[in-house]
Amino acid sequence: MASGRSKRSKKAGLLPGSLVHLGNTYTERSKTALISYNETFFTEKAIASAAEVLKKQDETVITWLTVDGLQDTKLMEELGGVFNIHPLVLEDILNTDQRTKLEDYGDYLYLVLRNFNGQGDGTLTSEQISLILGRNFVLAFREKESGLFQPVQERLAGNKGRIRKSGADYLLHALVDNIVDNYFLVLEKLEERIESMENDLVKRTTPSMLQAIHDLRRELILLRKSLWPLREAISSLARSDSPLISESAGIYFRDLLDHALVIIDSLETFRDILAGLLDTYLSSVSNKLNKIMQVLTIIATIFMPLTFLAGIYGMNFKFMPELEWRWGYFGVLGIMLAIALTMIYYFKKKKWF
Repeated sequence: MASGRSKRSKKAGLLPGSLVHLGNTYTERSKTALISYNETFFTEKAIASAAEVLKKQDETVITWLTVDGLQDTKLMEELGGVFNIHPLVLEDILNTDQRTKLEDYGDYLYLVLRNFNGQGDGTLTSEQISLILGRNFVLAFREKESGLFQPVQERLAGNKGRIRKSGADYLLHALVDNIVDNYFLVLEKLEERIESMENDLVKRTTPSMLQAIHDLRRELILLRKSLWPLREAISSLARSDSPLISESAGIYFRDLLDHALVIIDSLETFRDILAGLLDTYLSSVSNKLNKIMQVLTIIATIFMPLTFLAGIYGMNFKFMPELEWRWGYFGVLGIMLAIALTMIYYFKKKKWF
């Protein structure tokens, strides 16, 4: 959280709408790809500048522009001029710690959300994805290049399903649906980690388990913070009266809302399981401590009468008849041994150890 505040300090004193990139830089320069299509036409190419987008397109052609890497503020400003995007929207796109939200600007809708990926070591990383829906275009801005939208590109190139026959609103649905589906993959990995943690906890408890539980709990909190506003954004899209969202597309967004609710329910379940794991861990540690204290208490209890006898015969009084007995020393040792064995037998009979 502190790093987020230090990033925002870079904008201190600047005017609203100032374009400053706040976030990590994953590529040396921004990469821009342009896909144009309709039911009978499809083309995909990389572009070097916003000027290449200015070429007049047929009204029936849908334009999908993807920008990977947000550090090129000049490119962002040029694209904002081409598509008439408000400077405050461009500012939010470049600020990569935005809360998931949907904003209606009349001529276009602005949706910002987060995508999560599981790493090889089990940890989660996230990136901000900004989507803008216009009458016949969709703009996608990502922090880094990835294969997240590859299935959608393949469907477009292969003319699979209804995506080429539908408008830009259906393309927006396809992109958001792909992100939501990726949440299911993340949940599967989290479930595997939780199951592994449960199995390990049954076998033994180690200090590293407590750290692992807290790390997993923190990741669930991050997911929850992204998913709750995502549910609100998808719900707004499903109920939107914007002319940019057709009635047929609204049905698909309602289905997408159901998927988001399933993910949220799964997160709540995982959170309850983690709370149970934490309680189990603490109980296990407490039981171990109790067993140790029990053993120490039994040992101390056995030695209490022996220490008492040793203390009595350790006193330096002149007149102690037992000191003159020939078998006094062995007699006292025998009494001590008998007391110790009797107490051990009693404790075992009571199943105290």
